Amino acid sequence: MPPATAPGGLPLLGHLPAMIARPLAFLDTLPGHGDPVRVRIGPRELYMVSAPELVRRVLTDRADFDRTGPLYAKIRTFLGNGLATCPHADHQRLRRIVQPAFQRALLPGYAEAMTAEAAALTARWRPGQTVDVTREAFTLTTAVAVRTLFSAGLGAEVAERLRRTLDVLLRGLYLRVVLPAADLLPTPARREYRRALRGWHAQVAAIIADYRANGVDHGDVLSLLLAARDERGRPLSERELADQVATLVLAGAETTSSALAWSLRLVAEHPSVERKLHAEVDAGPAGAPARFDDLGQLPYAARVVNEALRLYPPAWAISRTTTRPLELGGARLPAGAQVVCCLYLLQRRPDLFPDPTRFDPDRALPHDAYLPFGLGATRCPGDRFGTVEATLALATVAGRWRLRPAVAGAVRPVPRLVLSPGPQPMRLAERVSGRAG
Repeated sequence: MPPATAPGGLPLLGHLPAMIARPLAFLDTLPGHGDPVRVRIGPRELYMVSAPELVRRVLTDRADFDRTGPLYAKIRTFLGNGLATCPHADHQRLRRIVQPAFQRALLPGYAEAMTAEAAALTARWRPGQTVDVTREAFTLTTAVAVRTLFSAGLGAEVAERLRRTLDVLLRGLYLRVVLPAADLLPTPARREYRRALRGWHAQVAAIIADYRANGVDHGDVLSLLLAARDERGRPLSERELADQVATLVLAGAETTSSALAWSLRLVAEHPSVERKLHAEVDAGPAGAPARFDDLGQLPYAARVVNEALRLYPPAWAISRTTTRPLELGGARLPAGAQVVCCLYLLQRRPDLFPDPTRFDPDRALPHDAYLPFGLGATRCPGDRFGTVEATLALATVAGRWRLRPAVAGAVRPVPRLVLSPGPQPMRLAERVSGRAG
C-alpha cells in the first residue's frame, strides 16, 4: 500500500512552508502519521522514516538505497564527491584511502592539537566577558581541523573568513535542498551564496597549494592522503583530493562545534549536571587543559557530549534514493524515491528514550537507536576524533569557567546541513577548581 501523507500540506506548495519556517516543530508531528510518512516539498515527495529497524535497513542496504538523486547533487556542488557524499560505487575506494587517517593509534597526537587550541581559546577569555559560544566553538574546531589535518595553524582573519563562508553555505544549501528554485531567483541571497561557494573552493585550493609548496611529509592527514593509494595503486586525483579536504574541514569544524556548543549550553541550563561535571574535572585535570591521558578520568564529560549528540545530532536527516521499486515498512515505494532517515526523531522516540526531551547524561543509549554518526559502511570515520575533541574542550572549559546565558529564553536550533544552535551569547564567570582550592 502507499505510505500515508503528512497532514497540513498546501496546494502546490505541500509542506514546503513548514520545512522552511519551522522544520523541527513540523518533524515532531510526523511519528503519529506512519513510518514511512510522505512529505510533499512542492512537486517533490520525500519519505521520512524514524523507526530503528527502517533506519537500519536504509543505511545498511547499499543495493536498494544509494546516495544519488537531486538532494545529493545539490550537496556535491559544495562538498564535491567526498567520502560523505559520494555514491556507493565510489565509497569503498575512497574510504580505504581516507580511513587510515583516523586510526586510533593517531588520536593521541591529534589530541595534543585539541588540547593546545582549547587552552589558547580559553586563555583569551576574561571574567565578566560575554562571548558567542557557538562562534567560539566553531573557531576552536576549525583551528583543530586545520592543525591536525594540515599541520598548520590558522590565523584569526582566515578562521573568521572560513566561518562566515561556511555559515552562508550551510544555510543556503538547506534552502536549496528543500527549495531547488532558490538557485534560479536573481536575489541578493543567491548572489551571496554563489560568492561564498566560489570563496569556499578558493580557500580549499589555497590550503592544498600552500601545503604542496612546503613539499615535506608532516605525518598528518593531508600527508596520508597524498601518499595513499587504492587497490590498483592509484593516488587521489587533484579533484578527489580537493573534495576530501572540503569534506574533512566541514566534518572537523562544523559537526564537532555543534556538539560542543550544545554541550556547553545544556550544562549551563542544568545546575545538577554542571555540579557533577565540575566535580569530575576537579578530581582530574583540576583547572589544567584536559589531555588525552585524562579521558579515563572524564567519563561524565563524555556522557554529556553523547547526550547532547542524542538531542541534537549534527547529521539530523540522512537521505538515500531507492534504486528499484521496493517495500519499506509495509509501504510501496517507486524507484528513485527520496527516503530521509530522521535521526532527530529516532533519538527522541519515547519508546526508546523515556522522557526523550530531558537532558540526562546518565541515561542508557541503545546501540540500535543512538546513531549520531550514521551507521554501516558510510558511518563517519571520524566519530572518535569528534567525540574526543568535544570531551577535551568541554572539560577544559568546565575546569576554569562557568557559563551563563546572557539573554533569556531557549536557544532555537538552526536546521541546515548540520543541526546547529544559533548565536549563543553567554557570560563568563571564572571558577577555581575544588582540588586546587
